[in-house]
Amino acid sequence: MRVRMTGLAGLVALAALLAGVPPAAAAPGDASAAGVRAGLSLLGGEALAAGPFAAATADGPTTGTFAGVALPDLLATGVITTAASRDEGTGAVGSRASTADVRLDLLASVTGGISATAVEAGCSATQKGVAGTTELVGLDLGRLGEVDARPAPNTVVDVELLGVDIARIVLNEQTADPDGGLTVNAVHLSLLGGVLGSIGTGDVVLSSATCGPAGLPIPVASGAGLWIGLAGLAVAAVPVTVVALRRGRENPAV
Repeated sequence: MRVRMTGLAGLVALAALLAGVPPAAAAPGDASAAGVRAGLSLLGGEALAAGPFAAATADGPTTGTFAGVALPDLLATGVITTAASRDEGTGAVGSRASTADVRLDLLASVTGGISATAVEAGCSATQKGVAGTTELVGLDLGRLGEVDARPAPNTVVDVELLGVDIARIVLNEQTADPDGGLTVNAVHLSLLGGVLGSIGTGDVVLSSATCGPAGLPIPVASGAGLWIGLAGLAVAAVPVTVVALRRGRENPAV
């Protein structure tokens, strides 16, 4: 196993050239989350597309739940939960995704199987900026070694067969959008095609959270401020009403 951290630009290039899954994006004031999505084309088999499961957005549905994913010999999970929110007063947005009881057997012959008690991703955006988090509870990478439960952004684990990389796993994958948003994929597995020992191409993403930059805050008056504002509107409306009545008297309807 080789574990390394790559710069953000390198990860963007990696996603574009190898991953085959375009990063999610969100406009200012938007947020979304999903538990699992997969798009695979395995040698000797048909193409497989699944998910996104339990998708949620700040526009609704704001929460999602899915009982579990079962793809024989590829992937199995427990309950998936997601949530996305927007605070109209401050413009802040946030999203999170959690996938329980993960068992990734896609590369079991090489890795010995990958498992985790929970795979969680989160993203939040306020007027101060955006931030992402990943937590991998009880993560077991099998023969690939060990990593922290909270890995550094864009931690890469190469999966080798006879000295050749046939897959790549990115933990806490964080991809910045041009408009200032952020996508966090807790686990992103990419199969590398066109190399000796390759088993196919495609991707599996476990727990993904996306948030755009915070939207414009919408201050809402309350208490004394609310009554003062309403009184001001009432006073301003009186001259308009008087003028309208005068004009009506000067120009009676025929």
